[in-house]
Amino acid sequence: MRFLGDYKIALLTCSVIALSIYFAINGVEFRFANDSPGNRTGGKVSEKSPFEDEFMYMSIAEDIDRSHLHYDYYRESCPTAEKIIAKAIRDIYNVTPSVAPSLIRLLFHDCFIEGCDASVLLDADEAHTSEKDASPNLSLKGFDVIDAIKSELENFCPGVVSCADLLVLAAREAVLVAGGPFYPLETGRKDSAAAFRETAEQQLPAPDATLSDILSSFSYRGFNERETVSLFGAHSIGITHCTFFKNRLYNFSATGKPDPELNPGFLQELKTKCPFSVSASSPSASPGTGLSPSLPASDSENSYGMSSGNRNDEVIDLSYNNEGGDGNFGTRYFRRLMQKKGLLFSDQQLMGSEVTEMWVRAYASDPLLFRREFAMSMMKLSSNHVLTGPLGQVRTSCSKALPRN
Repeated sequence: MRFLGDYKIALLTCSVIALSIYFAINGVEFRFANDSPGNRTGGKVSEKSPFEDEFMYMSIAEDIDRSHLHYDYYRESCPTAEKIIAKAIRDIYNVTPSVAPSLIRLLFHDCFIEGCDASVLLDADEAHTSEKDASPNLSLKGFDVIDAIKSELENFCPGVVSCADLLVLAAREAVLVAGGPFYPLETGRKDSAAAFRETAEQQLPAPDATLSDILSSFSYRGFNERETVSLFGAHSIGITHCTFFKNRLYNFSATGKPDPELNPGFLQELKTKCPFSVSASSPSASPGTGLSPSLPASDSENSYGMSSGNRNDEVIDLSYNNEGGDGNFGTRYFRRLMQKKGLLFSDQQLMGSEVTEMWVRAYASDPLLFRREFAMSMMKLSSNHVLTGPLGQVRTSCSKALPRN
């Protein structure tokens, strides 16, 4: 019996050694969920095929309800679906780069309200209101892009690919063409037969949201501080309007003075593009814009990323003429927060607590860390409260629900 005990110990020891050698050779890094940036070690990782990095995403997949969701869900029913979507986004992006931030924002506005069920795509009809008519969604773009791709999918695979899957896959491709990271996605989502206008009206984050409101809103949907901060990195592309932050320049919190948290030099530059008006004396009436603004960085031609046009509501390029290149997707946003150059009040709020500031600084200094964690957070967002199996439907037109039996 003692021999058997010694044998088991020897076998266990050999197994541990073998695993250690395997992990060392393959560069596998173990990390606990609550590790801070200061606890992380490891050198720079070389560029690889996106599919070679799927191991790093396995931990996040464990937190996602994977019932009825699978990788390559359409392998038999519509094998070219993901290629059709990817090619369409790339072709459109080459002509109209605004498609990238538009689709990322569209995804957020869908998934944040009752989950990723394509409810934001539904038009109003005699029986239902539309989320499109909620105040935070009035400036959403990209519906025509989704409709066009859906039409193409229907030509190849009628009634097979859901609008919910189409939107998450299109947004992933949008992240990729805009310089962001690839992330694997399971598919098999179904579409909602109803929209939730009142919920969208009340629950989408506002541009003047406090840090407490932001964290509470994201926490309710299962996101911790680290994940919340990483998702805000999508604000490194797209545009925003003076309307959403002009009160910070002239009448912050009804003081008649600028927001003291704004970088003084940045404040003066913004004032030249967003001149004082009566509307600047009160906070913006528009409730919110969500994560990613809806127009492209590349549409702006003026210096400092500020476009010309209607001087009553100028448009500000959040990439600042693609500052630092595509490799700075996300990180440029966090670096600007550290310089007190966050445009929206809600952006600069991320510097308002030790925990969120820690992650801002971590992502600003470590692009690889940000890309990995942004990808993981986008995976989680894209699988938020999905409908699967008989709980939903597969629309043939993304703007119209199928008749209920």
